[in-house]
Amino acid sequence: MARLPAIWRDPFSITARMSRLMDELFRDFIGFEDFTDLDLDVFPGFGRTDIYLKDKTLVIETELPGARKEDIQVRVEDNRLVITGEVRREEEVRDENYIRMGRRYGAFRRVFPLPEEVEDKKAIRAKFENGVLRVEIPLKRVPETEGAFEVKID
Repeated sequence: MARLPAIWRDPFSITARMSRLMDELFRDFIGFEDFTDLDLDVFPGFGRTDIYLKDKTLVIETELPGARKEDIQVRVEDNRLVITGEVRREEEVRDENYIRMGRRYGAFRRVFPLPEEVEDKKAIRAKFENGVLRVEIPLKRVPETEGAFEVKID
């Protein structure tokens, strides 16, 4: 009896393997340091973020599912807010036992530029609860906006 190719026996394993390979490529070959100014969402499983103004406070809420408070760091570097950490897998499961690997594990890094209106960088506060990191940044004043306008598409 002919044996099916591995991809036909387990069609979902290829997507999980490709995802891990791409993550490793960015992590090992390019490195996190090259992305600090680009703010690319290289690892989309980590750090889906809402940013909004509440009174004179800029609020950044970032989803970090599976992370623990002790594995997250929030730092201010120059005029950037940097969130780093790691989500760890508690048990070892071999790749060939997976049908589909949809959750992410490993290191993450998100970088957000701080506005000029920050009142005092030392007054920035962070709280982690139910998988959501909430960072509150006090502002001197609400940033002025130029209003909305339409851009012509050529």
